[in-house]
Amino acid sequence: MTATSQRSAIAAVQVLGLAVWFSMSAVVPSVQADWGISSAQAVWLTGTVQLGFVVGALASTVLNLADRCPPHVLMAASAALAAGCTLALASLADGLLPALVLRFLTGVFLAGVYPVGIKLMASWAPTSNRGLAMGLLIGALTIGSTLPHLVGGLVTLPWRYVLQVTAAAGLVGATVALVVVRPGPHLAAGPRTLHPRYALTMFAEPGPRRVNVGYFGHMWELYALWTWVPMFLTHSRASTDLGTRTALLVFVTMGLCGLAGCLLGGWAADRYGRSAAAVTALSVSGACCLVSPVAFLAPLPVLAIFCAVWGASVIADSGVFSTALSEVADQRFVGTALSAQTALGFALTVASIQLVPLLADAVGWQYAFLVLALGPAVGAPAMRRTAAASSGSST
Repeated sequence: MTATSQRSAIAAVQVLGLAVWFSMSAVVPSVQADWGISSAQAVWLTGTVQLGFVVGALASTVLNLADRCPPHVLMAASAALAAGCTLALASLADGLLPALVLRFLTGVFLAGVYPVGIKLMASWAPTSNRGLAMGLLIGALTIGSTLPHLVGGLVTLPWRYVLQVTAAAGLVGATVALVVVRPGPHLAAGPRTLHPRYALTMFAEPGPRRVNVGYFGHMWELYALWTWVPMFLTHSRASTDLGTRTALLVFVTMGLCGLAGCLLGGWAADRYGRSAAAVTALSVSGACCLVSPVAFLAPLPVLAIFCAVWGASVIADSGVFSTALSEVADQRFVGTALSAQTALGFALTVASIQLVPLLADAVGWQYAFLVLALGPAVGAPAMRRTAAASSGSST
């Protein structure tokens, strides 16, 4: 198969395999009504996935799985197991505790889908257009993550059926990964023996350290926004006009606009440099955090445009960070570096996801997203230093 076909197949696996990630977030109100659980309990239906992902990514990092196993086989097995956990939840779970266990395991297995997909995409993309290729991959992740909102928004289904649909999508993705996807010509040979210390060694190197700090700032904002933007919209002044279309608005603004933002960010990274693209995206999304209290009071058309800009900018730099790390990390341990980066980044998301509803209870949803501006405020300066260091080394 051609490089274009392989990149398309890898992106398809991300769309299908990651559909299970936010499958519960899309049906939380129905689950709460069915099981009689509080909002504080329901938040862990997403939080445990993040924790599971962190544990899975750390295990992959320590064992160098992404560099020592055939990556397409690892991705296929992981996608299938994550889908199996979601199907078990839809079919068997009858309360919060078994659901949390299955959601945790889902996150563990998804750690073998997302970082491995990044490595595979890098193996099919030369440095000259790797940013756009990574933008396609992260755009696929964005569509996959918001796909449950589309399923729930187009057709009124019981929440267990929504989970079954997303689990079926994950199994199809696993099949595509096993049958179609193969490593590309830019895949460096991995280590023959374990080298668990590289995750620490990486942070001793200025280039990877700065890129990772920028990524952590990005992650502080991203998943908290994705998790809670439906609640933000539900409580906004425009909620009456929005009615039952909240799920569709989330899919369009966070999903479709997010895909457009990923592609634009990837193109900009190739055209203007990794640091410039990341700083621009972080600056725009950070400004959206600060403006969110005003948008909360805006009429529906203005609120929709605001969410579209935020949905595009908040994810536009995600592929840029993956691209940058794949270029500055030790090429023998690219998979390990990406797994460590995502593990620590997703650990941060657990904190920000928990913090936003606490602030909403204290000050209202109008002001709850202001805390997310801390991420861009830290990440943008780190990427500016990366640009300055690159300019200094080239003179």
